[in-house]
Amino acid sequence: MVDVIIKKTADLTPTELVMIFQHRVSVFVVEQHCPYQEVDQDDFQAIHVFLLNNNKELNGYTRIIERKEQIEFGRVLVPKSFRKENFGKLIVQETIAEIKRRFPKKPIKISAQAYLIRFYSAFGFKKISEVYLEDGIPHIDMILSGATQDSKEESL
Repeated sequence: MVDVIIKKTADLTPTELVMIFQHRVSVFVVEQHCPYQEVDQDDFQAIHVFLLNNNKELNGYTRIIERKEQIEFGRVLVPKSFRKENFGKLIVQETIAEIKRRFPKKPIKISAQAYLIRFYSAFGFKKISEVYLEDGIPHIDMILSGATQDSKEESL
């Protein structure tokens, strides 16, 4: 059993913030051998979505960023010890649901690692770029369309 926690940066406890940053550095800097500044300016305005189990261990995490034209999410991670338990699917489902709740009309854009194209396509994401290198890792831009005005009017 896991709890889904959704908080803006200012609402995180010091323990939650440190736990999130530790896992992000562990996965994106150490595990993926990408020496870059993992914590950045986007963290000030981010909405953090994370999964905590009964032992208060992080099982999954994403970061949502609102941009002018679209909503982006990234920093998707599942700690090594919890992989193969479908937490990746759960954290992405919860993230998309939160974005649709807060920003129903805006499209969702991601920069996905290229090997995850099929994973994100299963959620409805479409490729919008060619594969490119980001920090030496093949990535591709993908988008999930937001609700249109027509579909909103049909539901009234």
